[in-house]
Amino acid sequence: MDTVSPRLFTRLALATALFTFGLIVFGAVVRVTDSGLGCGNHWPLCNGTIFPPLDNITAWIEWLHRLFAVLIGLLGLWTLLVAIRAYRQRNRAVLTVTVVAAVLFAVQSALGAIVVRLELPPTFVTLHLGTAMLLLGALLLAAVWSAYRPPARSGGTMVASLAYITTALSLVIILTGALVRGSGATLACTDWPLCNGQVLPFSQGQLATIHMFHRFAVLGLGITLLILVWYVFRHRAGGARTLAALAFLSYLAQAGIGALYVLTSAAPLWGAAHVGFAAATWAMLVVLSATEWLGSRESVVSSETRWNPQSEATS
Repeated sequence: MDTVSPRLFTRLALATALFTFGLIVFGAVVRVTDSGLGCGNHWPLCNGTIFPPLDNITAWIEWLHRLFAVLIGLLGLWTLLVAIRAYRQRNRAVLTVTVVAAVLFAVQSALGAIVVRLELPPTFVTLHLGTAMLLLGALLLAAVWSAYRPPARSGGTMVASLAYITTALSLVIILTGALVRGSGATLACTDWPLCNGQVLPFSQGQLATIHMFHRFAVLGLGITLLILVWYVFRHRAGGARTLAALAFLSYLAQAGIGALYVLTSAAPLWGAAHVGFAAATWAMLVVLSATEWLGSRESVVSSETRWNPQSEATS
């Protein structure tokens, strides 16, 4: 069993990450259809019952979202048990990040209950989505670290730094986007790229300022992503180039759909797709950062081996 556990773990971690991505998109559907309180402020029950009425669509959307989360919890528990068996005596980084993912799932579930109980306060809605993204990132890290073996490389250390910075910025725009939705600032700017005809709409009130801050964050991510792609194509090959290109394409889709979301007066389809492509951008950048971290660590080990050729003999 132990010989197959690492491979099983990688598959389970990827499957849990994929379902978590689906849960994030489903959560966006809950928000854009105003189904967040479809079960009232009851949790874990739905309006005081286990199953919602058949004719209450918003309640069923919220109830299915909760059921989806429970299924991910069970899959995640299986992943954690396999990680303990496969990695408790080797590659403790994989076990550690899997435990972190389990903790993040528990925190996310608690935040989901708080969001419902307190009737969708913007701060907790933002934290709820942010924790879901961190959970997705932790699962992807675990999967990559358990299976990826970096090739020999030289130079291009700037790629790793840019990957880390760009990944962090992608999380920032997700959080600001959640704040835009949670605070009711979605249509505070009714045109695009300007905000009601202004670049800096500070005189239009807090909601317009929140909305425009999100757009500036998106622009900042685009610039750093473009620089990252340029460096990756100069210093990396194969999978790294694919990840960087896919991240940039997901970003372009996210930005374009964000504009459509405003111009169509917040059509639910575009809202859910906007979150989905933002999550995809984040996921690609997390995987790229994970591979760069492994590559940087491998380079350090190789360098130490070259400078200390007697280290193995004397150890």
